[in-house]
Amino acid sequence: MGWSALGAVAMALAVSLGAFGAHGLRGKLDAYSMGVYERAVFYHFVHAMGLLIVPLFVRAGALTEVAGSRISMLLVAGIVLFSGSLYALATSGVRVLGAVTPLGGLAFIAAWLMLGWGLGRGGFR
Repeated sequence: MGWSALGAVAMALAVSLGAFGAHGLRGKLDAYSMGVYERAVFYHFVHAMGLLIVPLFVRAGALTEVAGSRISMLLVAGIVLFSGSLYALATSGVRVLGAVTPLGGLAFIAAWLMLGWGLGRGGFR
């Protein structure tokens, strides 16, 4: 499966999890946990969109295939670690799961910095 296809699946999953939160969890989570869940969905959406966009830069020749794959891997890692830990924290109440969240944030930051660097330097050529 290519990165664009994975991005589309990640977008569908974000919509599904957002709908589940809005309809299935409303009234079951306190305000704090619902806010955490909604934040997870928001970051999931934004970075899944990144997975759709990065391959377009590769196809346009603005990034190398290797650079696009590395950036995409970081975006996936960020979604799993950041959003995944927040989904788990919100639904389980286990606060220690929040310790994983910054690792996902670092993956997001690294992905966007690599994208900026790659586009500014001609795709890591």
